[in-house]
Amino acid sequence: MRGSLIAAFVLWTGAAFAQQQDAVPKALPIPAPAPDVVLDEAHAAHFAGLALSCVGREYPNKIAHRLDNARDVQAPSQLYPAFYGCYDWHSSVHGHWLLARLVQRFPQAAFAVPARAALARNLTAQNIAGELAYLRRGDDDSFERPYGLAWLLQLGAQLRGWDDPQARQWAAALEPLEREAAGRLLRWLPKLTKPIRVGEHSQTAFAFGLALDWTAVSGDQVLRDALIARSRYYYLADRHCPLAYEPSGQDFLSPCLAEADLMRRVLAPEEFSRWLKTFLPQIPRRARSDWLTPGLVLDPADGKLAHLDGLNLSRAWMLEGIARGLAPGDRRIPALRAAATEHRKLGLIAVGDTHYAGAHWLGSFATYLLAPPDVPAAAAGAAAGRGD
Repeated sequence: MRGSLIAAFVLWTGAAFAQQQDAVPKALPIPAPAPDVVLDEAHAAHFAGLALSCVGREYPNKIAHRLDNARDVQAPSQLYPAFYGCYDWHSSVHGHWLLARLVQRFPQAAFAVPARAALARNLTAQNIAGELAYLRRGDDDSFERPYGLAWLLQLGAQLRGWDDPQARQWAAALEPLEREAAGRLLRWLPKLTKPIRVGEHSQTAFAFGLALDWTAVSGDQVLRDALIARSRYYYLADRHCPLAYEPSGQDFLSPCLAEADLMRRVLAPEEFSRWLKTFLPQIPRRARSDWLTPGLVLDPADGKLAHLDGLNLSRAWMLEGIARGLAPGDRRIPALRAAATEHRKLGLIAVGDTHYAGAHWLGSFATYLLAPPDVPAAAAGAAAGRGD
């Protein structure tokens, strides 16, 4: 399927060049994707297999590590005793989230046994103490901020909400690191004078959404209030987000859609509807998907270019979240859902046909799309969280 996408791209660019761009189409022609996918045990086993193949795989590894002296030169497993696999720290964290989420959904599946073993091996009190010691080893508060810290909170939320004896043990072991992550975000917010509007890890909108969902599970009202206040400060006055300029060539998050998906958590439904009208006036009032073209990856072995596969998945869940934040019958919902469907189909195709550059993280994005977290109703005055 990926080959047919590349062929379509080559045909399109060749035709455009031959015509000297006199009649360049508005959107890249995309062949019909696979049918809709639901999260059944077979797909869950595939996603779990991706995580199981990497949470214990130390190399290749891209560490985010500052060297202060020669003693700081250490292997990933020495630096990060729990989250040393899956190429980088944040991917290891959400790989563990994936395993916990899917074992909760499919407790009798064959993959549940090795998944539990992997979680038990890595989420020990000793390993988490090592992770905490690493975070506190110096004066660098920027480690994995905000993306990795937000995924750590998402892992904590998953374990907290899972009624399972082992999950309770893992949640207790993780809690000190969870609190450290929450504290780091809380200390950062007053110092962050502007939001970060990129399509990669440092984006604030996506991380704030994950962190808000964690506060709904953990009951951390202090962080929740701070996130809501800063989100309103950063984003409430935004108008006419330039969606036509997206995506950049290596985005895996949409700056515009992530912001809207955050604000439906922050604003009451009527206020969100009004805000969205001026923030994304481009959303059609009828069912059509061509207003938002999916990303296309020509080289899945290039880790940066492969980000666009993840963009399709994250756009899909963000579009669905935005639609849920609107009142039933809102005329924008059909277009949001139509675009979500196209991105969902193409994104899931990539998860079945990917190099390790994408395999170490795309399974988590597919799982987040097909098995969204269970988020309790948000505090009064704000929209509901990611889960329904």
